[in-house]
Amino acid sequence: MSHSITETWLTQEAFDRRTAELEQLSGAGRSEIAKKIEAAREEGDLKENGGYHAAKEEQGKIEARIRVLTELLRHAKVGDAPESADAVASGMVVTARIQGDEEVFLIGSREIVDADSDLSVYSEGSPLGEAILGLKVGGKTTYIAPNGKEITVHVDKVEPYRI
Repeated sequence: MSHSITETWLTQEAFDRRTAELEQLSGAGRSEIAKKIEAAREEGDLKENGGYHAAKEEQGKIEARIRVLTELLRHAKVGDAPESADAVASGMVVTARIQGDEEVFLIGSREIVDADSDLSVYSEGSPLGEAILGLKVGGKTTYIAPNGKEITVHVDKVEPYRI
């Protein structure tokens, strides 16, 4: 099952924060890691050079994060959370009973919430997200989890995400 890239709703604050992160990584982040790699390379034998290998690994992580942020920002829809809170949509905090257990989570991108937030996030393309998008308060559905089990979901409350 292939997922097409969909637009991701972001608050203006989240968009600005991720744009600044991308600029930092693309500029100073890349420069710093290039200097670390060059300095480690000058130490000689690369096979046994832990600093060189650590710097190369860090470079890979930076480049991967740059790709993620570039895609995210390219497909971002920036603005306030939808005001209508009668159905599940991107940018909404959902209170639902999943297999009978109450859970509160955001439908959208993990990039919306602050790093220190403990709010769970499910993307629109996740099995749960796909199952409940558009579902109204009081609605019930089932979906098949990645482990093959059928999961029942009751939507009890939907409200716009607020920072």
